[in-house]
Amino acid sequence: MPDKAIQNSHPDTLDPFGHDHYLVRRKILKLLGAAFHIYDPSGDVAFYSKMSAFKLKEDIRLYTGEDMQTEVLSIQARHIIDFSAAYDVIDPATGEKVGALKRKGLKSILIDEWIIMDAEDREVGFIKEDSTMLALVRRFFTNLVPQTYYGELKGEHVCTFKQNFNPFVMKIHLDFSMDTNGLLDKRLGMAGAVLLCAIEGKQNS
Repeated sequence: MPDKAIQNSHPDTLDPFGHDHYLVRRKILKLLGAAFHIYDPSGDVAFYSKMSAFKLKEDIRLYTGEDMQTEVLSIQARHIIDFSAAYDVIDPATGEKVGALKRKGLKSILIDEWIIMDAEDREVGFIKEDSTMLALVRRFFTNLVPQTYYGELKGEHVCTFKQNFNPFVMKIHLDFSMDTNGLLDKRLGMAGAVLLCAIEGKQNS
């Protein structure tokens, strides 16, 4: 049985975390920060987040709507933003730490890679760009080349993040459908998608 910290604890499709497919949209040209809309397969808003600009230590909150009345996930940087920043993913309703995501410092200069950790900070998987060649093109020639990331947990492919970039809106299609054994808690996968839009998008904008 999967560890409690990384097990998918939201199997009910009526739950906002219960879907296999999501679309994350972030407006690139937003002077006072960034707004994220995350849509479910029906095109309805499942989550909303608003980030303030010029924050040295990220604290990203996901809500069920633009009214920001119901908070469902918190993504908190442990330190001031750096190349190897770690982010704790927390369930605000219980205060439970779901797990954590940590960017692989200097290695991510050439190809982005994030470590997936459980609630005890044990490394259990990773999120990584699928093409070194495209990663180099994106860094040294143009950031308009879309990229795909994949998540792996305990040796199994559990999610895919497919980027679709245009000058005004960054989009990531998040796919959990290959995780047939329910190894990954979708809250960690959602946090990964938001961080790819927020942190990688900020660095490449």
